[in-house]
Parts: sequence; C-alpha cells; structure tokens
Amino acid sequence: MCGIVGYIGKRDSVPIIMEALARLEYRGYDSTGIAVIDGSGTLQGSKAEGKLARLAERLRNGEPLAGTVGLGHTRWATHGRPSDANAHPHADCTGKIAVVHNGIIENYAPLRAMLIKEGHTFKSETDTEVLAHLIEKYRDGDLEAAVRRTLKEVRGAYALGVISSDDPEHLIFARNGASPLVVGIGEGEMFVASDTPAILQHTRKEIILQEGEMVVVGRDGWRLTDYDGKPLARDVVQVMWDATSAEKSGFKHFMLKEIFEQPNVIKETLAGRVDDNDDVRLEDQLGAITPDRLARISKIAITGCGTAFHAGMVGMYLLRSLVHLPVEMELASEFRYSDPVIDATALTIAMSQSGETADTIEAVRIAKAAGSAVLGICNVLGSHLTRVADGTLFTRGGPEIGVAATKTYVSQVTAMTLFALYLARIRGTAPIERLREIAENTRLLPAAVDVVVNASDEIRKVAKKLRKARSVLFIGRYVNFPTALEGALKLKEISYIHAEGFAAGEMKHGPIALLDSSVPVVGVMTEGRVREKILSNLAESRAREAPVIVVANHGDEEAKAIADHVFYVPRVDELLSPIVNVIPLQLLAYHIADLDGKDVDQPRNLAKTVTVE
Repeated sequence: MCGIVGYIGKRDSVPIIMEALARLEYRGYDSTGIAVIDGSGTLQGSKAEGKLARLAERLRNGEPLAGTVGLGHTRWATHGRPSDANAHPHADCTGKIAVVHNGIIENYAPLRAMLIKEGHTFKSETDTEVLAHLIEKYRDGDLEAAVRRTLKEVRGAYALGVISSDDPEHLIFARNGASPLVVGIGEGEMFVASDTPAILQHTRKEIILQEGEMVVVGRDGWRLTDYDGKPLARDVVQVMWDATSAEKSGFKHFMLKEIFEQPNVIKETLAGRVDDNDDVRLEDQLGAITPDRLARISKIAITGCGTAFHAGMVGMYLLRSLVHLPVEMELASEFRYSDPVIDATALTIAMSQSGETADTIEAVRIAKAAGSAVLGICNVLGSHLTRVADGTLFTRGGPEIGVAATKTYVSQVTAMTLFALYLARIRGTAPIERLREIAENTRLLPAAVDVVVNASDEIRKVAKKLRKARSVLFIGRYVNFPTALEGALKLKEISYIHAEGFAAGEMKHGPIALLDSSVPVVGVMTEGRVREKILSNLAESRAREAPVIVVANHGDEEAKAIADHVFYVPRVDELLSPIVNVIPLQLLAYHIADLDGKDVDQPRNLAKTVTVE
C-alpha cells in the first residue's frame, strides 16, 4: 500500500519521480505529492488529492518544480481522509524537512499530543506528520542521528523517506515490517522505490532493505545500517525482468496483458522442475525444508489472503488427494487470532505474491514460534517472506501491476501442484505412475491456457449481456470450488458487481433463495468425479429462471443444453483443471468491468500489496 519514490543524481528529479509514481499508482491512488530541493537549496513541494494526473496538471500549470534531489509518494489512506492536506510529503514546522511514509505509526496519537504541547503545529490528520516533527525536534545538526532517534520513538510497520534542505546531498530511508523498499544503483545517481518496476527503466542493480534497516543514499552510492548505526553488508541483486514486462505492450490494461501472459508464466513456473522421467525435482529449491524433514511431517497448514488463499485451497485438495495428510486452511488475517494447532511436526505453507503481506508475515511468525517448518510460495526474490521462511518455492511470475491478481493465481496453483507431486513421491503416498501422468500433463497446460485466452472476444460478447446484473453467483465443487471463489472475487474487485462463490452442493442450503431471472449463475463443470453433481446443481438454478453460464470442455452437449452461454476449455487432468478453468472467469470479469468503464487496473478502495493489518 502506498508508493515511495526517491531520486538523487545529476538529472532533474521531477520527471523521473513522476514517471516512477505512474508505475506505482496501483499501490495508492487517493492522493499524490512530490518534494524537491531546488537550485537555490530550498525545499519545495506540490500535493494533490486524487490521481497522479491531477498532480501532473498542477506541475504544468502554476506549480512548476525542478531539482536534482527529490521524493515522491502516492497514497492509500489509513489516517485521515483523502485531501490535499493529508497527501504526502509532510513537512516540519521549519519547512526544511519533509517525510513520505507507507504503513502505520501505531503510537502517533500520544506523540502528536506531546509535540503539540511543545508548540508544534500540525497541518494534517495523518500519522505520518508526526515523523517530520519528531525529526525536527531531535535535529541538532545531524539529520541522520535525528532520524535514528525518531525511529526508536515510533512503533508500527512502515517504510519512510526523508529529505532535508539542510542536507541536500543525501536522502534517508528506513523500513520496519512488511513495507518494501528497494534501492536502485545507477552511475552517479541513485533511485529508491517501493517496488522494482518503478525504477526498472533506469537500473537493474538493486539492494533490498530488510526489517529494521536504514539506508542513506547520495549521488556516489549508498550506506546501509541498522537503527543503531551499525554498518551492514548487502549483496547487489541483478534484476532479471525485462523492462518491457512492466509495460502494457499494446494491451488496453495491465490486467488484460497479464491474463495473456499466463501461458508463459506456467512455462516459467514449471521450467527445470520436471525431469525427463516426469518426476518433480525440488530438492535444491526448498532450502532447509529437506526431504527428510518432509518425510516426518504429520500435518500441513496453509495460509494466505485473497487470491493467494484460493490458490492455497486448490493446494489443499491436491495434498489431501495425493499425500493423504491432514491439511488445514486458514485465512492469514484469522491465523493470528484462531489459536492454530501446529507444532514442530507440522509444515506451514504461506502464500503471498509480494512476500510482504502483513497478515501472512504475522501468520508465519506465529507458525515458526510454534516450531513449524514454513514453506513460502512467493514471486519476489528477497521479500520479507523469503527471508523468514525455511524454504521458498518461487512462482516466477514476473511483475504483476494490475491490482486484481491473475497470473499470481495461476502461478501459485502451478507451484502448489508441483509441491504436491514432489511430496507424494517423497512419502510414497500415490502410485508413481499416477504422479508421472499428472506431471507429464502439466506440459500441456500452457497450450490449453493459450486456447482459452484467445477466446477473449467470444467471452466479451457474453460480458455485454451480463454487465447489468445486480448479483452473480459462482459455483464449483472439489478442486474447482476455489475456482468459483476466485471467479467471484475477480468480478467484485473490478466491476463492483456483488458476486459470491459457493460449493455447489451448498446452493440448496440457502443461496438458492437469491435466484431469479436477474441473478446469473456461473458454474464450473469440466470433466471429473463431480461433473454430474454440478450438472444437477445447474439444473436447479435453471429451474429458478437464473441465467446459466457454464465452463465446460469442448464437445460437452449436456453443458450446451442446460446453459445460456458456454465457455469451452480444453480437457486436462481433473487435478490440473483449476489452472485452465479460471481463465474464462478472469476474462469475464475483465470485460464486464471494461465495458462499464471501470478503472480495471486500479479498482477503488484496493491496493496491490496490503502491508497493514
């Protein structure tokens, strides 16, 4: 949530920062701001409620800024409504210090009261402004020392950046908790951002700040320390993403581009993990989670939030089917409060695209405190999750800009499939022929998904007929119950149409009361052990005059007979079908939202990475 950008070098910082903020606008969208040190050595800034375009307009018309040192921010409101005054950066009383901040300062109220009593004047309702005033209070000729003392006064999870006209040769950044910051290393210039795509067009060399660390950047390099000032060493990471992967590449929206990238994402996730005998090989990829340790586990707990939770649910079914261990699912936001029954014999699997999701990181902390081994399923190298987990299975999805996750889901389900096959082989819980059959069939997935994404225009025709629905119900069973949940989540996220996913057998226990001719039902009815059951559930829906849309395999005449519309998908192994079946539901949600003129990539009230509870 929220996006930070910093630049120091020889070029004008303003266009660099504005371009980077545009790449981070998916992280925050209710206000934006920028502060620079101009040619006279004065700290100047501009802020605007709303989208980045409003700030850009102000900078063009009446509030021009220029300077080779600057900070920028795009905000997702926590404390204080969206407004010009509450937008970042926030300055101190002298106007010489400004701060941008992601996250929450938990003890800001007593600190604010203390500072007001001491004569400080506040101009916003935010918790962030406390930081600027504390730095001012502790400033005694040494900005770095004042920032360190301030960091010891505040509590919470945050990332922050500091600029001061009294020290125009440096910017200071710090991180505590699940609020990512990366430092990009250039030639005679340095970049800082909340996410790699913001600075990828300038450098592929970066370091990643970890919890409890502070970095001072200047034109000639960077200096990393802990909060006490102790120097820290950090290897420079060479980012392998192509800069064009963070661009729309001719697609109308990032979300549509990312849907179409999914065949390649599946290839990347599978690459090098299935050998010539169709055995899954992960021995060298799971860190401290060795085959011996996996052979001894007695249960598995899976946790995540949103789309990651749904991907974990597919994993739950796969693990139960192939490994025959007790598998529990728990939302990460509930994990910390639900008194989970785990111990040193358990394996906890934590799902997070960013590796920075606050609730998921807290769930991992609780699991590790109980002695459980933790496997992270994650996309981002060097993220918080990858550092605290005992081992990580990377999803290799590349940058995902659209707030509504698409390739995240597919890559996570693919990774979970690989892990289930690997664990079943280690423990000998399924016939090796069956495991190899599934592994062999994973090679067919990219082509199968490619067939579905290329039916996008046909799905758009159906979207035109459904776009005025007041509510849509999605139903599935067994491994495709999570598919229904994910389809409903995608629709509500970006179209703002009420949508719910149900286990199809539960329809008659309540949800069927909602059905009439204005409430479409979308059912997942591909080949498998529950297909006939789903067919019956759809017949019940049709009997209540609900429009019926079905995801079915090519050639399914019963689907054609019962449905108003059929999204045909290639036939794959039932355990792999969620990877294919979710694609038409992603496209349906996309086209409905696009036809209604919604902001597909930046839906209201949502942010890409939730780094606060």
